[in-house]
Amino acid sequence: MKNLHKQTKLIAALDVDSLQKAEKLVDILYPAVKIFKIGSQLFTQAGPEAVNMVQKKGASVFLDLKFHDIPNTVASAIKRACAMRVLIVNLHASGGAAMMKAAVKARGKRRTPLLLAVTVLTSINKKELCATGISRTPLAQVKRLAVLAKSCGMDGVVCSGREIDTIRKSCGKGFVVLTPGIRLAEDTAMQDQKRVMTPAIAAKKGSDYIVLGRPVIRAKNPLAVAEKILQDIK
Repeated sequence: MKNLHKQTKLIAALDVDSLQKAEKLVDILYPAVKIFKIGSQLFTQAGPEAVNMVQKKGASVFLDLKFHDIPNTVASAIKRACAMRVLIVNLHASGGAAMMKAAVKARGKRRTPLLLAVTVLTSINKKELCATGISRTPLAQVKRLAVLAKSCGMDGVVCSGREIDTIRKSCGKGFVVLTPGIRLAEDTAMQDQKRVMTPAIAAKKGSDYIVLGRPVIRAKNPLAVAEKILQDIK
């Protein structure tokens, strides 16, 4: 399948336990990698200082805190994310329409950050989804939540590579797709991830952003791995 969308962008996940380790990774990877993910591990340890560090280096931030709370609380969090000038922020679509609409309203007329709705975590398969009381397959649940997110004014979704085709058919080309659970073709150890995909295939399917963490972080030469991935997704 030919990728009819704009160039897929690589996001490197700063899933480390200290600001010092995160800064070292940014120094190694930037400017080859221009967007970095700050998730709950690093943000809990370093807070907004981690965001400031990445931005001072010249890179952009995907704030991966997956907000899921009452609408007013999430709206307040989105206002803070706007003040930090991050590029992307996400929240759980399962928080409901009122919560997502509150987030969109809190951002106002700004063009950033992009507001993305987390659909079904890549660590969840059909059996685990059923255990939560949801009888749908992960694909069906992702589609349902993506359509809901679009109706609420969200910019796009976070979903595994396996659902990209369905999202494109259901929500259109302009709806942003960010894909975690990316693994290199030679990486057979998926750890806790179950619905995974290689960078090249995700790019061909039309993912706007792909997120890589462990394959880059644990590499002997993180920059070489990142540069190979950037070549693969062109």
